[in-house]
Amino acid sequence: MYSGGQGINTRPFERSAPGKIILCGEHSVVYGRPAVGVPVSTVRSTAWVASTPSGSGLRIDALDLQQSALLGDADADDPLALCARLVLKSLSAQEPDAVLKVHSDLPIASGMGSGASVAAAAARALSASLGHELAPSAVSRITHEVEKIHHGVPSGIDNTVIAWERPVYFVKDSAPQTFAIHTPFKLIVAYSGIASSTKAAVTAVRRRFEAAEGYYSVLFDCIGAISTAARDAVEQGAIQTLGTLLNENHELLTKMGVSLAQLDELVVAARQAGAMGAKLTGSGQGGNIIALVDEETVAPVRAALEGAGATRIWEATVGSSDA
Repeated sequence: MYSGGQGINTRPFERSAPGKIILCGEHSVVYGRPAVGVPVSTVRSTAWVASTPSGSGLRIDALDLQQSALLGDADADDPLALCARLVLKSLSAQEPDAVLKVHSDLPIASGMGSGASVAAAAARALSASLGHELAPSAVSRITHEVEKIHHGVPSGIDNTVIAWERPVYFVKDSAPQTFAIHTPFKLIVAYSGIASSTKAAVTAVRRRFEAAEGYYSVLFDCIGAISTAARDAVEQGAIQTLGTLLNENHELLTKMGVSLAQLDELVVAARQAGAMGAKLTGSGQGGNIIALVDEETVAPVRAALEGAGATRIWEATVGSSDA
């Protein structure tokens, strides 16, 4: 049991968490089909905790949003406040006298798991300041609860990939499976500049599914099969095959109604510039696309995406220290 400011070191405790991208399986994962997600370790959220005077309580500063609040005054649906409360509950700890500050390089509402990344970093920093390093499973559980504020009924893949920071083959209500990367591969992540609400996109797909269950079940089954094949391709180092699977997945997501003309334009630009495959990633209706490239095509694809209107671009190597 912790009390007051006890257990808080006088130096700041800093922890971070990566972003994530879904290779294959968006939306269908909500309906029990598999999905494959990978961390983007080059783009991160960072949180740190420092002591404050006795009796001051826990203050949470969301630096990117320019918001600050005492834990005791925060609403029940404040994501960072919920994260802090869950950490304290998991440690049987009382509220410390401290400040928890959070910053993220991830764009909000872009499909890169910004909400889960921020929550994971905050949970790690706060627990570390109280003398306990949370296991990935605990970080994942806490982050999943926070994700419910952002997404309503999250699939669980974001918190899983981000907490473990490893490639994950994920099926809802089953134990996540991390897996080996045979050959590292490079992805370009390009932001469309259009914010995307995962909660709204998931809700819209559910409504369409309920109106045409048979049609959408077939789409979900096809995407699930692509996800399984994508895992096999990654494990076997069949990178060209992976590119084909990304293209097929995007076409199915388009049929599902979650793409936009701007996303399709970025996908086409990447493919025409030499990408082995490209697709939207995340819930769609905005956010990011990913393009599978190699050393020879990374520069022309990046230039093509900039020319097609991408507002931010990242590069990530999956299967190395970069991802």
